[in-house]
Amino acid sequence: MGKKHSPRFLATVEQSRTLIQECDIDQFSAMLNDGEEMVVIDVREQHEYDAGCFEGALHLSKGIIERDIEKHPISEDAQIVLYCGGGFRSAIAAESLTRMGYTNVYSLWGGWRSLVTAGLASSNQ
Repeated sequence: MGKKHSPRFLATVEQSRTLIQECDIDQFSAMLNDGEEMVVIDVREQHEYDAGCFEGALHLSKGIIERDIEKHPISEDAQIVLYCGGGFRSAIAAESLTRMGYTNVYSLWGGWRSLVTAGLASSNQ
């Protein structure tokens, strides 16, 4: 069940969604198998990541992604897929990375919940 979000947050997310690329879980699964190198970034908070994540995901929470992404060897044209709990925070983070010059950024609509449903989640415990 999704969380109840404030109207301004939802408006911000919807604005970001008009400016970014998104993928759903089926498209994400296809991207995993298309042979193109992909960087998956979990933008959730530490406690969420600690409870489970997509195997191999880089953890850069939404609060630090802009500050810390350049500490990692990710090219500006790398295929990057961001996820959060449901696709809201990752949409905002994808807009930010796009503004920073990353050109192949996607937000996973459905986020962590869709990864769990699709059997693509792993427990960190």
